[in-house]
Amino acid sequence: MAIFFISDLHLGSKSPETQVEALQFLSQEALFGKALYILGDLFDYWIGDDAPTAEGLAIITALRHLSKVGVSVYFMPGNRDFLVGQRFSQASGCQILPDPTFIDLYGTPTLLMHGDTLCTDDKVYQHARARLRRPIILRTYLALPQLWRRAIAKHLRRQSQQHTQYQPLTLMDVNQTTVEATIQAYSVDQIIHGHTHRPAIHRFSIDNCPKQRIVLGDWSQGKSVLTYTKEGLSLS
Repeated sequence: MAIFFISDLHLGSKSPETQVEALQFLSQEALFGKALYILGDLFDYWIGDDAPTAEGLAIITALRHLSKVGVSVYFMPGNRDFLVGQRFSQASGCQILPDPTFIDLYGTPTLLMHGDTLCTDDKVYQHARARLRRPIILRTYLALPQLWRRAIAKHLRRQSQQHTQYQPLTLMDVNQTTVEATIQAYSVDQIIHGHTHRPAIHRFSIDNCPKQRIVLGDWSQGKSVLTYTKEGLSLS
């Protein structure tokens, strides 16, 4: 049975086509899998488990059905939906994973990540990421009315778009030195991640040992899934 990996769907009111693709995948192809790993940015933004969007509720229902039929479903929050929490987990049947998470993938030591922490050349982003995830900031934000939280989320999204618009693509991609250091620190043979929106399989060596980094695609141009079996893998 296959294990599926997806990320960067960015579901929201502005992406109805992607919502349809996601619901079709969850109700059809994913049913025949052993497990589904969602590696962040399932939603365009998430202002708290107490305020799911209409799109979010539909996905929660689909994920709950998937888990009920025996598919193990795992969710690793990304940079846009890092406020997904235990209420979402209970409602959807997903197990929330820390970033990073180690798994044994058919005998291959593998590290799962959203991927943004590998982009260490983008100092501005890394500073903002660390600041926004401070416990006092999170508690203060979640105590605000939903209307305020939604407005703040949209403002931060605009700021992010402005930042990325004027940055070279190489700056926002992963840093290879960071990748290799991470692989060595966790003693793995491969990393699977999203975030960069550049689907590919990168093969390289560390001390003459083969390693690889698998980048999941975003869904802006349609469904993008990594399918992993004992026989091999396919990235589409």
